[in-house]
Amino acid sequence: MPRPILATIHTAALAHNLARMRAAAPDARVWAIVKANAYGHGIERTFDGLRSADGFALLDLSEAQRLRALDWRGPILLLEGCFELRDLELCSRLGLWHVVHCNEQIDMLATHKTQLPHRVFLKMNSGMNRLGFTPERYRAAWTRLNALPQVEEISLITHFSDADGAKGVQAQVAAFEAVTHDLPGERSLSNSAAALRHGDVMAPKSDWIRPGIAVYGSSPDFPERSAAEWGLLPTMTLASKIIGVQELQAGDTVGYGSSFTADGPLRIGVVACGYADGYPRHCTTGTPVLVNGVRTRMVGRVSMDMITVDLSPVPDARIGSDVTLWGRAANGEVLSIDEIALAAGTVGYELMCALAPRVPVVVG
Repeated sequence: MPRPILATIHTAALAHNLARMRAAAPDARVWAIVKANAYGHGIERTFDGLRSADGFALLDLSEAQRLRALDWRGPILLLEGCFELRDLELCSRLGLWHVVHCNEQIDMLATHKTQLPHRVFLKMNSGMNRLGFTPERYRAAWTRLNALPQVEEISLITHFSDADGAKGVQAQVAAFEAVTHDLPGERSLSNSAAALRHGDVMAPKSDWIRPGIAVYGSSPDFPERSAAEWGLLPTMTLASKIIGVQELQAGDTVGYGSSFTADGPLRIGVVACGYADGYPRHCTTGTPVLVNGVRTRMVGRVSMDMITVDLSPVPDARIGSDVTLWGRAANGEVLSIDEIALAAGTVGYELMCALAPRVPVVVG
């Protein structure tokens, strides 16, 4: 039989989370963000759960082609825009909308020969300091774009750096509005955190919201608020089974480096999951795990193919018992991916995207 590890993508949870984000901004249209192969979930596997979105946003032309192959005829937005002139040809052929964040992209549009003018989203760098025109240069960029026959419509976009924290969005919103208040075009401002945490401020300002992580059941501001507190459901479950059991005595150690020492009799289970499956190596003793739906802890180090777990809270556990590394157990108990990410010193985004190719994936 195959090694007992499996990732399950939950279509109904994706649809639920998308509806939750729509409810957070009921007057806005919703981009479902499916960059990075739908945050590691797989574009084809998530499509049915997200097809009620008003559009899909991503980075790669190949991912846009995959969406069109799924018979999606609605808007697709390239969040980083085009990287070279020939990309514009594919945008024309596939009917893609694209972000413009630098003068070089405007230059490419100016030389592009097309029968169908493009819908573009002009990006402002309102404080994130990654991509986009500074407020001082934004209107000049808009004027250049507006003069091009290759451009049909200009929408306005920015991205928040601190929507999930104490600094909030007010300063960036003010910078954006100061420059764009009299410019025509639809606006897209809110990511997951802005839509959930600052909905009262953002509701009248975003014609399009761009929820990413919340759609995949992870909280944008964990640990301040959990996914459950935001009404989000896990969309990925990583599950395995116990493949071995050891009875330890006081002084016995576990795994590489002997990083865990039993202080008394202890029964541990060996689980078929390790960092080669995408489970974070930085997790240490105490990281939560579910065995038969009962919360317990990992002990020792994560190795390439295995972790070890404390079976004290689950006396009936044995070889073959179910283990939930994150997601929803068979008894309905949920272990948020955010808890595992916190234990590893990272974020849920990374764990989703890092699921290893060797892990079988099913849609459930």
